[in-house]
Amino acid sequence: MAYEPLHHKYRPQCFADLVGQEAIARTLSQALAQQRIAPAYLFTGPRGTGKTSSARILAKSLNCQQSTVPTASPCGECEACRAIARGNALDVIEIDAASNTGVDNIRELIERAQFAPVQCRFKVYVIDECHMLSTAAFNALLKTLEEPPDRVVFVLATTDPQRVLPTIISRCQRFDFRRIPLQAMTDHLQVIAQKESIEIEPTAIALVAQLAQGGLRDAESLLDQLGLLPPPVTPEAVWDLLGAVPERQLLQLLEAIAANDPEALLTLIRQLLDRGREPLTVLQNLTAFSRDLLIARTAPQRRDLTTVTEATWQELCTFAEDWTPEQILQLQQHLRQSELQIKNTTQPRLWLEVALLGLLPSAQAPVTTAPPAIAAPVTRPVSIPAAVVPAETPSSPAAVAPVAIPVAPAVTTTPPEVPAIAAAAPEPLNLEELWQRVLINIASRGTQMLLQQQGRLLRCQAGQAVVSVPPNWLSIVQGKRNLLAEAFQTVLGQAIAVELESSSGTDPNPVSLPPPPVVIEMPRSPASPAVTPRSAPPSEPIAAAPRQPAIATIAPPPVAVAPPVPPPAPSPPIPQSKPVAIATSPSKSPEVVPAPQLETPPAALRPLADWELDPGLKAARSLAQFFNGEVVSDRESESDTSEAVVEPDVDF
Repeated sequence: MAYEPLHHKYRPQCFADLVGQEAIARTLSQALAQQRIAPAYLFTGPRGTGKTSSARILAKSLNCQQSTVPTASPCGECEACRAIARGNALDVIEIDAASNTGVDNIRELIERAQFAPVQCRFKVYVIDECHMLSTAAFNALLKTLEEPPDRVVFVLATTDPQRVLPTIISRCQRFDFRRIPLQAMTDHLQVIAQKESIEIEPTAIALVAQLAQGGLRDAESLLDQLGLLPPPVTPEAVWDLLGAVPERQLLQLLEAIAANDPEALLTLIRQLLDRGREPLTVLQNLTAFSRDLLIARTAPQRRDLTTVTEATWQELCTFAEDWTPEQILQLQQHLRQSELQIKNTTQPRLWLEVALLGLLPSAQAPVTTAPPAIAAPVTRPVSIPAAVVPAETPSSPAAVAPVAIPVAPAVTTTPPEVPAIAAAAPEPLNLEELWQRVLINIASRGTQMLLQQQGRLLRCQAGQAVVSVPPNWLSIVQGKRNLLAEAFQTVLGQAIAVELESSSGTDPNPVSLPPPPVVIEMPRSPASPAVTPRSAPPSEPIAAAPRQPAIATIAPPPVAVAPPVPPPAPSPPIPQSKPVAIATSPSKSPEVVPAPQLETPPAALRPLADWELDPGLKAARSLAQFFNGEVVSDRESESDTSEAVVEPDVDF
């Protein structure tokens, strides 16, 4: 007689023989007792948990000839029970869905299901690994699965229920098979070992049950292999048979790491590799053992969550007291990152040693070096006028107070015994120089340019700085006071309150003023958008020179715009000059504005540029100079318009 493996020999023959599936056995037994047979069942769960065995038990319960009706306790002696157990019954058809995935196979199954049973009461179709069926095959089975012919039962088994169509699952009674509990599996293996006369130690049986990870078929197959070894079978024999690292040696690896002993660690690694252990297996086993170490440290009463023997668990709980959870988690993180390197390298032995040496405390400790000596910042004495010195300093115009302004931003404290630095060679620092330093330290480039052109520092004393700004720019600068205050604090080394005052039309920087605010309308094409330059309150009118056909003419010198005269004072007489009209749109009449008086006669004759001849381009060029930009396009060469595109370089 041919040899029969243990997982075939000890296959359960009734629902009472199912190991670890008491809930499912009780439910199906009640359904058979009450004659409530469903047309389709779906058995799901991990491998080796009894799905196919339960399908065969259900088929025998439906067709046992010792009973006139379906029974939960088939005899196992009648012809139908023996044929179903052997797998050659005519009315119990087991189909491997991996080799019958197409719709044609399902169509043939449906056609055969229309025939009545030959020997049994029910025709049972067991479709194993049903998730391998194609979508078309599932859809073809839907109608038959929902309303099968009389005395036809479908049993679908799968280890991956996520791949089964929801429409199939909704037409079946679903039973989820769980992994076999450790104690139930251990008791079952002990019964088999006694019946088969296998001399194996109880710790080895417990180790087999733990390594099976809930699969009874895997445990029975491993026990079948261990029965071939010389008795008695020890846990070391189990580790050697599986090619895994024994728990004792994993604990020794962790002890060498905790003792910061690289020599002992390398010796243990070399012994494991010389005994045929793969480097990747060593790393993975050590990672799993570190998980058990974490459980022993945080929950020493939960041995059921681990896969170690009782003796190893006691030693592990004692050893875990010297570890913190943070250290164990860092160890697991390091092992996880090293796994990919060992998988992809051509020298796995070397990288295993490097990875485990990196777990030593000396490798994890941060490198500490003496901080470099920081030299004290150099301070130089400068003289600030009385307007910049706080209120307690002399307020006489001739009084100058020496104040030390640090060059470096670091703050140093002078010991009491060191005298203050005398202003031996004071450097003059007036309001203008202080203002320029403040402007350099403004973070925003646009704000810096705006204040450089439109702002003026009036006074700085008693922790307060007063800045003069023209009225039309006052609202814009008001929103930048925080940047200005930070710049003052950077220069003077103390908090300064910034106050803004209107300059009442005075020009703080006459040379850098933008051109007079004149609204210029340039003709444009219908497709181009309307561009209106920013306008300001009218102050001094200026005449725009009209386009002249002459090639050479008198070049006007730079015009110095005088500050506006108060309204009560009479304006100086303006000499008679030819009125000039500003270029306007065709819908508006030209406005005649008298040209300003030239202070000096022209110095030389030169040809005028195109932008000087065209008032629109001239206004655009002045607008670009004010915003520190440039005219990037003059579309006069492309069309008949005088439209110019100005690209500013200022972001307010």
